Amino acid sequence: MSVGAPLDREDYGPAARPLPFERGTDGPRVVLVGVDGTRTSLRATSYAAGLARRQGAGLVVVFVSTPAPYTAMMPGLVAESVQQTHDELAAELREECRRDAEELGLPVTFLCRRGDAYAELCAAADETRADLVVVGSSEQAGHRLVGSVATRLVRTGRWPVVVVP
Repeated sequence: MSVGAPLDREDYGPAARPLPFERGTDGPRVVLVGVDGTRTSLRATSYAAGLARRQGAGLVVVFVSTPAPYTAMMPGLVAESVQQTHDELAAELREECRRDAEELGLPVTFLCRRGDAYAELCAAADETRADLVVVGSSEQAGHRLVGSVATRLVRTGRWPVVVVP
């Protein structure tokens, strides 16, 4: 499977409607947010949804499941359990997106991907022509030394990136 190939895409809420250009109010039209189920990613999703609603923009929620490097060495039962956990989290996030899209009257696209979070978020941002990328800050201590997905996105410099603590 190629990087960026969607495994799952669902659209919720009203259809995105382009607004007429008005000088001084040309904010983002597509806000993309990466979510992985952590507290910071859920805060980032709330921030992105509020921003999209205020700007009249569409929201693209991208859930990326990053398999651990040792997954291939796991016994079948353990690997199946990891996949089941991924599927359950994706289903919960999908349902929350659908519910929030209806409640807020916000056009939301939910993308479910598997692979490297940085590569998949970049691919999704390019595919959806995102004007802004929102992610939560990493809660892992090692990322201060090695760098997080948020840091890598900022360094890429192709989109404005908001990192929500």
